[in-house]
Amino acid sequence: MRLLTHNMLSCNIKGVVNGFPLQLEVERCTVKEVAFNPDFLRNIFPKIEWKALHDAASQMGVTELPERADPSMLDSDDFLRKFHHALLELHLEEGALVCPETGRRFPVTKGIPNMLLHEDEV
Repeated sequence: MRLLTHNMLSCNIKGVVNGFPLQLEVERCTVKEVAFNPDFLRNIFPKIEWKALHDAASQMGVTELPERADPSMLDSDDFLRKFHHALLELHLEEGALVCPETGRRFPVTKGIPNMLLHEDEV
C-alpha cells in the first residue's frame, strides 16, 4: 500500500469522529521504483494532508521530508523527488492501520489493507 493510498483512507466505524489519519504499524515495507512525474506531483499536492504523509513516512523510516510544505516548494526538484519517493515508492507490505479514536486495527497483508467493518461497527 502506497502512502498516497494511506493519505486518502480513514476509519469509517459508526460514531467515529476522528478517524484520520490512520496510524501505521509497520512489520515490513518495501521500495518499488516508479517513474518520476513532476506534473502529477504538482497536481496531487493540494489534495495531500501533509502532516499525515510526513508522519507516515517517518514511521516507515523516511526522514527526508520537511515537517511543513507549501506550494512554493514545488519549484524545487530536490523537494519533488523526496515527495515522489515518500508518496509513490514506499509500500507498506505487512502491518496494520490503526484508528486514532478507537484503536481498531485494520490489517495490511501483501500490500492490501482490509478495511472491512464488523457487523456492530456499521
